[in-house]
Amino acid sequence: MGEYVIDIEAENKEIRKRYRALLRACKPTLQRGDKQEIRKAFDLALECHKDMRRKSGEPYIYHPIAVAQIAAEEIGLGTTSIVCALLHDVVEDTQITLQEIETQFGKKVARIIDGLTKISGIFDPNSSMQAENFRKMLLTLADDVRVILIKLADRLHNMRTMEFMARHKQLKIASETSYLYAPLAHRLGLYAIKSELEDLSMKFTDPDTYKFIAKKLNEKKAEREKFVIDFISPVRNILEEQGIKADVFGRPKSIHSIWNKMRKKSIPFEEVYDLFAIRVIIDTTPDREKTECWKVYSIITDLYRPNPDRLRDWVSSPKGNGYESLHTTVMGPRGQWVEVQIRTRRMNEIAEKGFAAHWKYKESNSDSGLDQWIQKVRNMLSSSEQNAMDFVDDFKMNLFSDEIFIFTPKGTLVQLPNGATALDFAFEIHSDIGATCIGAKVNHKLVPLSHPLQNGDQVEIITSSKQAPKEDWLNFVITAKAKSKIRSSLKEEKRRVAEDGKEILERKLKSLKITYNTDNINKIANHFKFPSSQDLFYNVAKGNVDTKSLREYAALEKQPEHLHNQFTTHITGLVEKINKKELDTILIGDDLQEIDYTLAPCCNPIPGDDIFGFLTVNDGIKIHRTSCPNASKLMANYGYRILKAKWTSQQADAAFLTGLRIIGIDDVGLVNKITNVISQDFHINIRSLAITSNEGIFEGDIMVFVNNTGQLENLMKNLKEISGITSVTRYDAVH
Repeated sequence: MGEYVIDIEAENKEIRKRYRALLRACKPTLQRGDKQEIRKAFDLALECHKDMRRKSGEPYIYHPIAVAQIAAEEIGLGTTSIVCALLHDVVEDTQITLQEIETQFGKKVARIIDGLTKISGIFDPNSSMQAENFRKMLLTLADDVRVILIKLADRLHNMRTMEFMARHKQLKIASETSYLYAPLAHRLGLYAIKSELEDLSMKFTDPDTYKFIAKKLNEKKAEREKFVIDFISPVRNILEEQGIKADVFGRPKSIHSIWNKMRKKSIPFEEVYDLFAIRVIIDTTPDREKTECWKVYSIITDLYRPNPDRLRDWVSSPKGNGYESLHTTVMGPRGQWVEVQIRTRRMNEIAEKGFAAHWKYKESNSDSGLDQWIQKVRNMLSSSEQNAMDFVDDFKMNLFSDEIFIFTPKGTLVQLPNGATALDFAFEIHSDIGATCIGAKVNHKLVPLSHPLQNGDQVEIITSSKQAPKEDWLNFVITAKAKSKIRSSLKEEKRRVAEDGKEILERKLKSLKITYNTDNINKIANHFKFPSSQDLFYNVAKGNVDTKSLREYAALEKQPEHLHNQFTTHITGLVEKINKKELDTILIGDDLQEIDYTLAPCCNPIPGDDIFGFLTVNDGIKIHRTSCPNASKLMANYGYRILKAKWTSQQADAAFLTGLRIIGIDDVGLVNKITNVISQDFHINIRSLAITSNEGIFEGDIMVFVNNTGQLENLMKNLKEISGITSVTRYDAVH
């Protein structure tokens, strides 16, 4: 009756086949005795997972084998990692303990598997399980980076096989991936994995755009391939004449990076020219690497005119993750810009395999930027005061940034993320210098603390013993080190002020005849909407909570209990409903459900959009689009407050606000034509209209009320047909 029939014989055959493929992938790194270790790990995993199946119905063992294969083949890890990848779920999902793993496979394997095993037990309800897990995983980075590399392999396989999971789980895992794991892969130099993780995340969070770009790429595939052949033929010929051994080929850009370009520049797919990059990989000896790269650069720029603003030299100054390459953008034979990446085989291996290749070549490059970065992570982790959420946000911020190089007055080179300020530089030199910094001289000119630094600046810091970190510093520092040091200084200062506030409050409560006890303090903090009693004491000391407002509180306290606790009960009730699964899905627009929800202004969802609900602390439930710029952060960090939501069909008359950006060639009567289409043809109300015209280019931002996505798409289609309009795009936030 349509039941899933299991053919044990066929499955065993498939398991053996996959295991042999794994051994082939490990072959380059195998040493004596390694094969037996891998076999031992495989046999244990097979035995432990023998009765388990994945959501797809396949035997569970397929997953550890696949993770081990990715670790070996795509990251280039050795035997210890393969053993750990095969056993990574054994402690968490079966009866085997870490102690038994240590006895059989040694301390190192046990330590890595401990890092890979999720934390179980009680969490701070305001924090996120994911954030804590992520922090634990990073703690093991201090001992062994392989934990993170295997975790990335595990995440990549889960993302590749996610179609069998429930939609809300897909959204949550995909958001977490784009928010944390893709930037982490980028920072560890695993570009191929980073691109695939971003593409797979997009496939689940924004499926329509993903399919649209994939379809467009497919349509133009033959045309692109012909262009690449025309472009590289003359390059190959000259390289051969000059006796330079090199591979030259075209490489398509990822769907996610194309979408990013479309979004950043507000351009349609047709106007994204760099849909691919040309890569030149040179075979040469270590001592000739730099010379050969520049020689190839000179050959290419003799053939095609380069764009002088688009030269990126990571051969002379490699990126912090060890990435070395020479990038230039040249004008191709058909009048379009083409990115060319020039690197040697060693550089390419570091770019593709990231960390693993970095260790392989480490002898020749001992003081690598990657080692410095890991040292920074260790320092961040040692500042234990930070809560997991702040930590993850700060860490995330430092993952994706490109570096700039700054010089001290004595000429020492300091690497900082792009966009860093003079204050970031001060904290990078030393925490005390940062904390007492009052200004800086950049290239001998006096500048404020918030001055953004440029590549190659020489910076001298001016300090004063009277200076102390201030709250507004957090608005312009961007490095995690500066943020965490400022936060801990402010916390210390706040704690001192709060001590005084505590005494003041005690006296005030006595005069109001309110007993000073923990219960009452929590009630007062709740009443004034302070997250903790410390915040209450601090605000009392600062005079924000005075005797008058405390009197009002005392009067309220005497009123019926239900009025006083209305807010708290409302949120608790919602959480209980969610936990009881009564609210499996919020139906937006359904009058029967008495639920407070508002549409998030950051993305203005309208019927037809893919949406989810987010339970806020003060504003009930907010409805966001799954492709909202804030969605991945909310889902990755606060998964337990996410609710499934969908539109009901009862919304024919409801109007929803959304924004349209219209770009075109300015012409007399263009505004009239646009408003006619919106108001007369579609009978849609316009809420606001902002228009600028600059050197003949017309740009308009229009906020309109529509019923659903179908009506919006028709409107956009008709607006595009107006003569002179080049693009009509929907934008998320109200500008």
